[in-house]
Amino acid sequence: MKDMLVQVEPLIPALRRYARALLRNRANADDLVQDCLERAVSRWHQRRDGSVRAWLFTILHNLATDQFRQTSSRGRHVPIEEAGEGDFRGAAAQEHRLMYQDVLDKLAKLPGEQRAVLLLVAVEDLSYAEAAKVLNVPIGTVMSRLSRARERMQQELDGLAGAPGNVVTMRRLT
Repeated sequence: MKDMLVQVEPLIPALRRYARALLRNRANADDLVQDCLERAVSRWHQRRDGSVRAWLFTILHNLATDQFRQTSSRGRHVPIEEAGEGDFRGAAAQEHRLMYQDVLDKLAKLPGEQRAVLLLVAVEDLSYAEAAKVLNVPIGTVMSRLSRARERMQQELDGLAGAPGNVVTMRRLT
């Protein structure tokens, strides 16, 4: 038990960060991490040799995928008693908060496969092999999804998303 705690506890902040980036809701992300940790504890004896980090991210990713499927089939639910003024977002007062939110919004526009790879490799610092194992895809797929995700994020950040690659955007000067 102590061995498990020593290996798992330092990974909890990274799991929370990944869950929050996927779900974009702090409470749901914390619940997802809790479910992940419960599953890891109950199945600790079943894990294979290898990276505990990759194993935990695999569990978290699979739970998130299941949750996305359930949410898409029944829609988003927000109890009225839990809705507060914070749910009715106003303009951010600080510039870095605006930029942060802008990046999150652009990240949310990425297809789910690209977003997951980008978060695992660029944010959580997993190797291509570990990300491939988490997502259960070949390494080449991770590399191509990551390349497309980076390119699309750059286009989004530059304001060129949706524009064909060989077309110059023109503005009228008056």
